[in-house]
Amino acid sequence: MKTSIYIATSLDGFIARKDGALDWLPGIDSTDTPGGEDYGYHEFMDSIDVLIMGRKTFETVLSFDTDWPYGNKRMVILSSQPVSIPSDLSDRVESSAMNPIKLIEKLSADGFQHAYIDGGITIQSFLNAGLIDELIITRVPVLIGSGISLFGTLEADIRLQHLQTQSYPNGLVQSRYRRL
Repeated sequence: MKTSIYIATSLDGFIARKDGALDWLPGIDSTDTPGGEDYGYHEFMDSIDVLIMGRKTFETVLSFDTDWPYGNKRMVILSSQPVSIPSDLSDRVESSAMNPIKLIEKLSADGFQHAYIDGGITIQSFLNAGLIDELIITRVPVLIGSGISLFGTLEADIRLQHLQTQSYPNGLVQSRYRRL
């Protein structure tokens, strides 16, 4: 099973403020961007068939004042604590306390082929388990000084191959890497 991350960071490497706030992040509504640019997000989402997300990230998404952004995609919330899943999402969202290796084995056995991994701690645990194949990182030209780091402490070096970098008129720079 292929696993990917698609995430934005501040220029100083944070994915959110310490309290989880994303107020520094430009609007993700494509109507708010020059030319309706979506930074390859829809193409990426079309390529995945399951999302694995951390509990805090899931709770953040639920707090957005928008419709559910993931459609009917299957989602697994990775958490060692209980997760409150709204009843209207219970047919496509479930929680699991499995470790990353076991979860990927199970999802692969269930026929899933490409997982989107999201959430700081979740991404870090998958990286440390050697389970991230592709990283798509969009750097936002803002320094926020402190917050939740994308990578945190790694157990070992992770060597990457740079595949592509694209810059956008609003200053965002997106790079794509593959784990070697």
